[in-house]
Amino acid sequence: MKLSARNQLQGKIVEVAKGPTTSHVRVDNGGGIMITSSITNVAVDELVLRVGDIAYAVIKASGTIYFT
Repeated sequence: MKLSARNQLQGKIVEVAKGPTTSHVRVDNGGGIMITSSITNVAVDELVLRVGDIAYAVIKASGTIYFT
């Protein structure tokens, strides 16, 4: 799969919190950055995302992203 996003951060999934339709997936990159993504429950199931797995947070943005 080819991606045009330039910002890809590898990390470990530390939490998958499923809601009625959307899940929050938290990824720790080990460098002090924790990323939380909101994706559909269907996507979590199709990607077989589990705590402890290695994953990539792919960030595609046309503006500036600030981490605090």
